[in-house]
Amino acid sequence: MTPLLLGVRHHGPGSARAVRAALEAAAPAAVLIEGPPEGDALIPLAADEQMRPPVALLAHATDDPGRAAFWPLAEFSPEWVAIRWALANGAAVRFIDLPAAHSLALTAEPEAGPQEAEEDAPDVRIDPIAVLAGAAGYDDPERWWEDVVELRGSRPAPDRGPADDAAGEAGPFAPFTALAEAMAALRETYGHGGHDRDLVREAFMRLQIRAAKKEFGDSGVAVVCGAWHVPALMTATTVAADKALLKGLPKVRTDMTWVPWTHRRLARRSGYGAGIDSPGWYSHLFGVPDRPVERWMTKVARLFRDEDRMVSSAHVIEAVRLAETLAVMRGRPLAGLTETVDAVRAVMCDGSDVPLDLVRDRLIVGDVLGEVPDTAPAVPLQCDLTRQQRSLRLKPEALERELDLDLRKDTDAAKSRLLHRLRLLAVGWGEPAAGRGSTGTFRESWRLRWEPELSVKVAEAGVWGTTVLSAATAKAEAQAGAATALAEVTALAEQCLLAELPDALPVVMKALADRAALDADVSHLAQALPALARSLRYGDVRATDTAALGEVAAGLAERICVGLPPACAGLDADGAEEMRGHLDGVHAAVGLLPDADGITERWRSMLRKLAGRDSVPGVIRGRAARLLLDEGHLEEDEAARLMALALSPGAEPAAAAAWIEGFVGGASGGGLLLVHDERLLGLVDSWLTGVSAQAFTDVLPLLRRTFSAYEPGVRRTLGELVRRGEGTAATRTRTDAGVPGFGPGLDTARADAVIPVLGLLLGIDDNELNDLAGVAG
Repeated sequence: MTPLLLGVRHHGPGSARAVRAALEAAAPAAVLIEGPPEGDALIPLAADEQMRPPVALLAHATDDPGRAAFWPLAEFSPEWVAIRWALANGAAVRFIDLPAAHSLALTAEPEAGPQEAEEDAPDVRIDPIAVLAGAAGYDDPERWWEDVVELRGSRPAPDRGPADDAAGEAGPFAPFTALAEAMAALRETYGHGGHDRDLVREAFMRLQIRAAKKEFGDSGVAVVCGAWHVPALMTATTVAADKALLKGLPKVRTDMTWVPWTHRRLARRSGYGAGIDSPGWYSHLFGVPDRPVERWMTKVARLFRDEDRMVSSAHVIEAVRLAETLAVMRGRPLAGLTETVDAVRAVMCDGSDVPLDLVRDRLIVGDVLGEVPDTAPAVPLQCDLTRQQRSLRLKPEALERELDLDLRKDTDAAKSRLLHRLRLLAVGWGEPAAGRGSTGTFRESWRLRWEPELSVKVAEAGVWGTTVLSAATAKAEAQAGAATALAEVTALAEQCLLAELPDALPVVMKALADRAALDADVSHLAQALPALARSLRYGDVRATDTAALGEVAAGLAERICVGLPPACAGLDADGAEEMRGHLDGVHAAVGLLPDADGITERWRSMLRKLAGRDSVPGVIRGRAARLLLDEGHLEEDEAARLMALALSPGAEPAAAAAWIEGFVGGASGGGLLLVHDERLLGLVDSWLTGVSAQAFTDVLPLLRRTFSAYEPGVRRTLGELVRRGEGTAATRTRTDAGVPGFGPGLDTARADAVIPVLGLLLGIDDNELNDLAGVAG
């Protein structure tokens, strides 16, 4: 007599309900479940009050935590239901799949990242559900599975008919018998379905079943496994044949624990091989006691109301009626997900898919994040991280959220340190985001989202230390010693300051000084300086001693001032564009450095050299002139002279276009400069109208890139000025008579009209206004 074989679909609420009914009827002494046997010691934790699915068994190689695999379980997973039933009824419960020690060793590409371990792996050649659905005349496997399995038992009592009564009389084992027969027919046709490892796994499961039968008897054993395996487990084979398939399998030492999982990672679109399309919908079907469609529509209405959409109870009633009507018209036993989606779109979304995407994301898939008990085994680093998360009230959540920090507050500063240390350890729980408020150094904004894979990242980072601080310090020191590029070390120094790693900073600073002394490439120095300048600002707000960092930064700035002019000579177009980016970065960095040694003045002197040197590419000359002009260290007349030289008839059109790109290109406000300075606009207009047709074709892409970066309003204003002839060669004689860049003379009537408004803003009387006007005059 064979044991009770309950073939299921992973993560199917209908299968889960059927498994529970079958176990209640059979009351076996032992329940065997498809899963890694290393997890047997963790099974009792499933009864812990803190355990809340979805969760997953995580196995990873002890010496290589990056080689890992997950076995996810949701509350509607048949395996989870079987585990909970066995623990509640005193039955023995064991996992019988191929041990993780073998499956991880068999992983062909461990560096590709953790895998979800289950029977429907991505390399299966056939989809049994799709084949059965096609044989039944369905073009959608999910809809067929819903009709045949998931919606069984979901109908209210008045809707039950003779067919349902007959099914009920057949007993709780009938669904498994029918499914086993269907899978047997598929296995006869397709064999192992293209997944060779199934043969090894099934051989191991047969050996485990034989051992359980000897211990508990034939009738005392129930097996819960993927329906695809049932025919193979029913096949009569010898012990020797099964052991021969397992002989010589590679093996690695593994550790295993429970980790939180999410509904989103159960979804097929996440890349999970045994994933389902709608974990949120399946959770709803499994959890509601009755009237699933009505309760679902109520959830949708509540979601829309939370998002400030007008949805009334009448919408809910009409949506339920429409879903039920669609089910009748389509010949379905009950309104399924397709009908509810169509009804929500028509009744609550006015036919639009835009609000419907919210339903798909929040409800049909969902962001539920499971929890595991504190007693679950974990690497020391994970324990320290959990402790800090609780003390700082930073709860991991599957739903992405924004976090704004004020570093002047101790708690917010501690949160910032933790997130920066985790980033250094490659645990990407938080990513820096653009803040909505102040851009000062005392504010930070983060985008947080906890993914299950981060548990593997924490396990990997555990090799560096037992606490987040010690691990981040050790990794920073190791990276400082292994870094080969100066920019890598400067970026690391910035990370150490942000993460507040005082023990690692001296090691990083020594490596930084050594690399800076040996690196003679000006572009490398220019690439490294901005990070150092930012680090000085971070040190100010974090009260960190950055004296050594300031000395290195000042030395880099000195060397850049000396080496940049010759480094800019003879560059091609791509090299010049890259160097312009370095020029911008260094200019911003110099503005952040303390000017005790006159660095700022030396930098301005270097910019003047670049602006006036013909051997320097036009884009760099133009950018240098613009930087000087913006800071008030280049007279407008001199800027106009430099532009006139660059755009003179003897200049190559491509070089002239590059100068324009450097001077007024990008997001540097060059468009506004042309709007307000008609002389410069006139020079550009005169040059552009004088370019030959052939040369114009060559410079057009560069000009389009230059002017397309302007705001639409700026482009429109420039167009209006050119259309009216302002700033062009025809009007330049008129503008030259007045203040450079403005009209000829002062319109005193318009200026006097501003004075009363100014008085209202300043809160002063007419006498004081007159005095001010006299002084201004």
